[in-house]
This record gives sequence, structure tokens and C-alpha cells, in this order.
Amino acid sequence: MRVIGLTGGIATGKSTVAEILRELGANVVDADAVAHEVTAPGTTALQEIAERLGAEFVREDGSLDRARLAKVVFGDAHRREVLNGIVHPRVRAAMLERCRQLAQEGVAVAILDVPLLLEAEGRYPVDEIWVVYATENLQLTRLMQRNGLSEADARARIAAQMPIEEKRRLADVVIENTGNLKFLRAQVEREFRRLLGR
Repeated sequence: MRVIGLTGGIATGKSTVAEILRELGANVVDADAVAHEVTAPGTTALQEIAERLGAEFVREDGSLDRARLAKVVFGDAHRREVLNGIVHPRVRAAMLERCRQLAQEGVAVAILDVPLLLEAEGRYPVDEIWVVYATENLQLTRLMQRNGLSEADARARIAAQMPIEEKRRLADVVIENTGNLKFLRAQVEREFRRLLGR
């Protein structure tokens, strides 16, 4: 089984690319979805977040207040590091287990959709890295529109990740998301066909 690491920067369109891949029949393992699972009410990760970062990040119904937590950690590198130390190892373990299951099922290609793939220092064994690319100015505009953020808050979230130009340099495949959806889809279809043709 070939394993593709799909990543990008915030608001570059990675989720759109992942959705196109699903439509094409790809098996996509989504790190954000797994992160929701490992921090669900009653989990040890959620308990550790409350203990180490503060009980105010857990709602009355026992769920994680993601919006409140995001607002804090994107402006505080130390707290972000603590949060990542709690969540990322659990997410990685769950995703690798899902990969093992897919391999046993005889799946030819698995897509690991991981926002911080390159920041994770090679902890995901992938055959290729696909980076969904948009310029930083496009990221900023999209993020402000999509999340209703101020320019300062949007810039802080972009700055919390590896610069998109650096990610682009580290990519095996660059998916340009600087045009329309048709242009984006054509690139994804071409690369996916290439994978299936191997």
C-alpha cells in the first residue's frame, strides 16, 4: 500500500482536496477527525488538557471548547506545545493503526490528511508528501472570510505553522490552489490517476 501525506497551510484548501480525493474513491484518514475522537468527553486526553491547560476549556456537557482553546493556543507558543504534546501522539497512533487496517484490507493507496505533517518531524511514514499551496496573502484573505477573524488573529494563526513557502519546497507534489475549483480538481485527478497506475 502506498501512503500519501496530504498537508498544506491553514486556509490553503487542504480539506477541499481531501474531499475531491474521497469523491474519487480514495481512503482518506483525517487527522482532525481523529483529534476529535481522541479528545471526546471522558477521554484521557481531554482530562489531561483540563489538568495542564485549564478546566475552563471543558464545557459543562463535558466536551472540549475548541474555539476557546484555539483562541488561546494560537497566541501562546508554550500552551500550543503542551496541547500538541497531549494530542499529537494519540492522533498519530490512531492514524497508523487505521493504516494497518487498510493495508490488511488490501487497499492500494491511503491518504493521511495531516495539517501539521511536516511539523511532526517525520513521524508519519509516508511515500509521498502532497502540499496544497496558496500564497500567504490568499491564506490571509480566506481565513479572515471563512472564520470571521481580524487580520491580526488570522496572521497569528498563519504564523503558528511552518511557512507555506517552506512546505512547498519540501513537497513531492504541489497542488496549486490559486485558481478555481476546476483547476484544482484537474490537478488532484491527475495525481490520483498516477498513483493508481503504479
